[in-house]
Amino acid sequence: MSTVLSTRVDPVRAEQPRAIAMQVGRSTRTSVAALWIGIALVVFAATLPLWGESSGMREFVEIACYFIFAMMWNLLAGYGGMVSIGQQAFFGLGGYAMLAMGNLAGINPFVAIPFAALASAAAALPLSRIAFRLQGGYFAIGTWVIAEVLRLTMANIASVGGGSGTSLTALRGIERATRESLTYWVALTCVVAAVAGVYLFLRSKRGLALLAIRDNEVAAESQGVAVQRMKLAVYVVAAFGAGLAGALYFVGNLRISPDAAFSVNWSAFAIFMVVIGGIGRIEGPLVGAIVFWALNKAFSDYGSWYLLGLGLLAVATTIFFKQGLWGWVHHRFGWSLFPTQRTLRP
Repeated sequence: MSTVLSTRVDPVRAEQPRAIAMQVGRSTRTSVAALWIGIALVVFAATLPLWGESSGMREFVEIACYFIFAMMWNLLAGYGGMVSIGQQAFFGLGGYAMLAMGNLAGINPFVAIPFAALASAAAALPLSRIAFRLQGGYFAIGTWVIAEVLRLTMANIASVGGGSGTSLTALRGIERATRESLTYWVALTCVVAAVAGVYLFLRSKRGLALLAIRDNEVAAESQGVAVQRMKLAVYVVAAFGAGLAGALYFVGNLRISPDAAFSVNWSAFAIFMVVIGGIGRIEGPLVGAIVFWALNKAFSDYGSWYLLGLGLLAVATTIFFKQGLWGWVHHRFGWSLFPTQRTLRP
């Protein structure tokens, strides 16, 4: 936080201007309170394996994967302006990379999770050369086509199970309770790392450049922003996060198949969470993930009617809450849990 001086002239004694100290900062009372509450919640959540049930830990791991995936989709589309419906390509690559390291290379699957995410990020480099040739809606459809090509490719590789998939056998020697606790703690760590990483990135100069690109690429480039380099960096980072979510999900699920790993439902659910919570806001995927978890818990037994209800809820949100639920809260009360904009105040 920096301090600047401003002068205010007294209307009665105009000859005696007085200096007022002004501060340029980002944090607010709400964000500071949210920080301490968040730390307390994380510490409390870390103790869940000591007293909670395994079903609760499994549910947390699943929703954590959805949340991380939605957070990365929000970074790509909400902040970078690159709307993709094929991010499940990197989700599936992360899962299969983890499986290959565990089953074929003998690497502990928990250790393989970050390496699988790095493999997804590495795959994003050549795939970006294809995707970035397209713009707008063509980019969105192109990313989905890339995901389908990868799904068909994995379905024809016998060493990872082919079209029917295979099980993660590298965890057979670990007791169930130990495995579930480790999976939970890794998921909690990944959630904290994803939120902190995205927040710190958006507070940096690169984050400001990313917002400029989203608003107007031509104007951003005229101000010296390396548009293509920044878009590539965000695309790779989003692929890393999607691969992280994929590797984590299939460590907890213990089985993988091409249809499950590269399903378009991953992108559909991520878009739902971001739209419900608020696109282009860090709080959006968090609020959306909570809403999605609650709806999934209450209505998932209704099958196709449940999916229809999710679609109608998303449509209603875009009509009545154009900026999402958290966008409405921010507009109504001015709350911001993760402020990235600088403000000038006494």
